[in-house]
Amino acid sequence: MKIERKKISADVVRITTSDERWYWRQEENIYIPSVTWICSVGDPKGIGFYKWLAQKGWDESQAIMELAGNKGSKIHQAVEQLLKGHSVKHDDLFNNRNGNPEEITAEEYEALLSFSKWYDTVDFKLISAETTLIHPENLYAGTLDIFCDINGEKYIIDIKTSKEIYRSHKMQLSAYKHALKDENIKLAILQLGYHKNKNKYKFTEVDDCFDLFKSAYAYWKDECGNIEPKQKDFPLEISLKGGQDGVK
Repeated sequence: MKIERKKISADVVRITTSDERWYWRQEENIYIPSVTWICSVGDPKGIGFYKWLAQKGWDESQAIMELAGNKGSKIHQAVEQLLKGHSVKHDDLFNNRNGNPEEITAEEYEALLSFSKWYDTVDFKLISAETTLIHPENLYAGTLDIFCDINGEKYIIDIKTSKEIYRSHKMQLSAYKHALKDENIKLAILQLGYHKNKNKYKFTEVDDCFDLFKSAYAYWKDECGNIEPKQKDFPLEISLKGGQDGVK
């Protein structure tokens, strides 16, 4: 079982397994489910996904999704670096989903160029990037891609490399907005490396659909609300008492 533990802040550790993601508040010893996990359980994928899965087969589809996940992870890291005022070179290394450094690909670099193009079209002021957000009542947690001011209005922006915008994407943004408890925040999805127009990006404002997220949360709670994080049952290292030193 692969377990990823990443310290997000002084008191918060993000714990991810193949099918779960928790945010652990160490001081209070509270495990909080992630927004993406809630949506994946409570918002079933459409018929199009299952047709694609049947067409590709399990092994190929898993490989494709793994590559897509690595691509998205590296692009998010690179965008964060750009927003912090650093440059990104075509041969820079960024961690894949397994934490291993990989050189950025030509496709990923093109996506970053499209982000730069979009950035130049707006009056952009960064509030925060890749920030962990926890609901005030510890109901859920997640990571905001970009929280910013654009042309005088506050936005939560989710960066995507997918060709389509899905309902779960809108639900995630809505959950973040309601955790911040600010009705004046607008929601948008920025698709990078988008090949359906010449700019290679698409900026789409989306409506608040928190009612849908609440339904997904209710379903998640019924399915998963009583489970404990699996990784609590597993030590991070295994060794034998006595060590058997000198045995070859």
